[in-house]
Amino acid sequence: MESLWKLLYLLEPAPVTLILTAIAVTFGAAFRALNYGKEMERNRDLLEASITLDRSQALMIPIMSSCSLLLMFYLFSSVSQLLTAFTAVASVSSLFFCLSPYVNYVKSQFGLADPFMSRCCSKSITRIQGLLLLVCISTVVAWLISGHWILNNLLGISICIAFVSHVRLPNIKICAMLLVCLFVYDIFWVFYSERFFGANVMVSVATQQASNPVHTVANSLSLPGLQLITKKLELPVKIMFPRNLLGGVVPGGSSADYMMLGLGDMAIPAMLLALVLCFDYRKSRDIVNLLELHSSKANKYIWYALPGYAIGLIAALAAGVLTHSPQPALLYLVPSTLGPVILISWSREELAELWEGPTPSMSDKGRSEEV
Repeated sequence: MESLWKLLYLLEPAPVTLILTAIAVTFGAAFRALNYGKEMERNRDLLEASITLDRSQALMIPIMSSCSLLLMFYLFSSVSQLLTAFTAVASVSSLFFCLSPYVNYVKSQFGLADPFMSRCCSKSITRIQGLLLLVCISTVVAWLISGHWILNNLLGISICIAFVSHVRLPNIKICAMLLVCLFVYDIFWVFYSERFFGANVMVSVATQQASNPVHTVANSLSLPGLQLITKKLELPVKIMFPRNLLGGVVPGGSSADYMMLGLGDMAIPAMLLALVLCFDYRKSRDIVNLLELHSSKANKYIWYALPGYAIGLIAALAAGVLTHSPQPALLYLVPSTLGPVILISWSREELAELWEGPTPSMSDKGRSEEV
């Protein structure tokens, strides 16, 4: 009975906000991936900016992730400023990618398509796109100066959405292989890494704060207002909310003051959601926008995977509350998302189609041979 009372913590503002945000980001990333797939159908040049994982690449992701985790564990203090700089550049690009659809809508409504720079990287740039780029850079600079958790979340969400849109899964077979490998990866590095490395590698890396290069430069130049620039930064590789959400937390505070969820715990399930959402779209060809997803003309596997994600995430947080220890979220998210999709597709006799993925059209084959 006492354990059940502990679970009431999940009804507090911080856990509820974390859960709702993660669900919204996961679904939003999948939906953006669907629309980006439509854009690639219309503009084949966009294919060059996307990666469709094959079997070997899917198997390499957990291995490379493990190597990166160990490097971060042992060398984080040495490379933290370089990581911050690289993350800042990636955040500008990701934020621009996420906001671009809204810019295109504004251009179509108000006719703002005059060229700002005639040629840049072989593409024309309009004034409104230049303004958007300036907004993205300003947002990243504000994060570098303040280190505020809201800006951290904004950049992390944009990175997650951009990743899911550009790194795609061809079928459930590759998806299951990737999810199972990451399932084992997450369990090992959270539960068993301390036996081999003397500390919980996953938790240590996730809670480390990076040195802020902006503070270092300002300090070396003796610039005024140095006290306003945070010395340490939480990298946007996770979303985080103050445990005392309504009261807030001073930027740069201890990691223990926040609830956190890694981007991988949203991006990896979102790749599955994107896969089934694209499958739903191919089956019906009637999904045009977000408001039409309730259409009954297709099987809509997304409505089995998305509630499964919510259930798995709540189970992971509940386990963390009951055990007072960090939990590998993919331990709960992989069965709760992949399981329903496979079971429902098997009952509908569509598992084989999902398992192998769509058959390439003749135009796709011809383009592949040409490349």
